[in-house]
Amino acid sequence: MADQDNKRCFGEYQCPKCNRTWMSGNSWPNMGQECTKCHINVLAHKQTPLEKPDGLDKSDLSKHHPQDLCEKCKQLGHYCGQDRR
Repeated sequence: MADQDNKRCFGEYQCPKCNRTWMSGNSWPNMGQECTKCHINVLAHKQTPLEKPDGLDKSDLSKHHPQDLCEKCKQLGHYCGQDRR
Protein backbone atom coordinates (compact mmCIF):
# COMPACT_ATOMS: atom_id res chain seq x y z
CA MET A 1 0.00 0.00 0.00
CA ALA A 2 1.37 3.41 -0.92
CA ASP A 3 2.29 5.78 1.89
CA GLN A 4 0.16 8.81 1.12
CA ASP A 5 1.11 10.72 4.32
CA ASN A 6 -2.45 10.27 5.59
CA LYS A 7 -3.97 12.03 2.57
CA ARG A 8 -7.09 10.96 0.75
CA CYS A 9 -6.20 8.86 -2.27
CA PHE A 10 -7.60 6.48 -4.87
CA GLY A 11 -7.99 2.93 -3.59
CA GLU A 12 -8.70 -0.46 -5.11
CA TYR A 13 -10.38 -3.03 -2.89
CA GLN A 14 -11.06 -6.76 -2.97
CA CYS A 15 -13.01 -8.54 -0.26
CA PRO A 16 -11.07 -11.60 0.94
CA LYS A 17 -14.31 -13.40 1.77
CA CYS A 18 -16.44 -12.99 -1.40
CA ASN A 19 -13.84 -11.56 -3.85
CA ARG A 20 -16.06 -8.54 -4.61
CA THR A 21 -13.96 -5.68 -6.01
CA TRP A 22 -14.53 -1.93 -5.98
CA MET A 23 -12.66 1.34 -6.38
CA SER A 24 -12.96 4.53 -4.39
CA GLY A 25 -11.70 8.09 -4.67
CA ASN A 26 -12.28 8.35 -0.91
CA SER A 27 -9.59 5.94 0.26
CA TRP A 28 -7.34 6.70 3.22
CA PRO A 29 -4.10 5.01 4.35
CA ASN A 30 -4.71 2.37 7.02
CA MET A 31 -8.48 2.89 6.83
CA GLY A 32 -10.82 0.33 5.34
CA GLN A 33 -14.20 0.29 3.65
CA GLU A 34 -16.94 -2.22 4.40
CA CYS A 35 -17.86 -4.83 1.81
CA THR A 36 -21.55 -4.38 0.96
CA LYS A 37 -22.03 -8.16 0.73
CA CYS A 38 -20.04 -9.52 3.68
CA HIS A 39 -20.09 -6.46 5.97
CA ILE A 40 -16.41 -6.85 6.87
CA ASN A 41 -13.86 -4.05 6.86
CA VAL A 42 -11.47 -4.33 3.89
CA LEU A 43 -8.22 -2.40 3.44
CA ALA A 44 -7.28 -1.22 -0.05
CA HIS A 45 -4.83 -3.58 -1.76
CA LYS A 46 -3.58 -0.68 -3.90
CA GLN A 47 -3.57 3.07 -3.31
CA THR A 48 -2.35 5.80 -5.63
CA PRO A 49 -2.36 9.59 -5.44
CA LEU A 50 -5.83 10.93 -6.18
CA GLU A 51 -4.65 13.16 -9.02
CA LYS A 52 -3.69 10.35 -11.37
CA PRO A 53 -4.46 6.73 -10.50
CA ASP A 54 -2.38 4.77 -13.02
CA GLY A 55 -2.41 7.85 -15.26
CA LEU A 56 -6.20 7.92 -15.52
CA ASP A 57 -8.58 10.01 -13.46
CA LYS A 58 -11.09 7.34 -12.44
CA SER A 59 -12.76 9.25 -9.62
CA ASP A 60 -16.32 10.40 -10.23
CA LEU A 61 -17.10 13.28 -7.88
CA SER A 62 -20.82 13.06 -8.67
CA LYS A 63 -21.02 9.46 -7.38
CA HIS A 64 -22.50 8.95 -3.91
CA HIS A 65 -20.00 7.99 -1.18
CA PRO A 66 -21.54 5.48 1.29
CA GLN A 67 -20.42 7.01 4.57
CA ASP A 68 -21.84 4.13 6.60
CA LEU A 69 -19.33 1.78 4.92
CA CYS A 70 -16.28 4.08 5.25
CA GLU A 71 -14.02 3.67 8.28
CA LYS A 72 -12.69 7.24 7.90
CA CYS A 73 -16.21 8.76 7.81
CA LYS A 74 -17.13 6.76 10.91
CA GLN A 75 -13.98 7.96 12.69
CA LEU A 76 -14.56 11.62 11.75
CA GLY A 77 -18.32 11.56 12.30
CA HIS A 78 -18.90 13.23 8.91
CA TYR A 79 -18.15 12.84 5.18
CA CYS A 80 -14.41 12.23 4.81
CA GLY A 81 -14.33 14.12 1.49
CA GLN A 82 -14.76 17.37 3.42
CA ASP A 83 -11.15 16.97 4.57
CA ARG A 84 -9.64 17.27 1.10
CA ARG A 85 -5.92 17.42 1.81
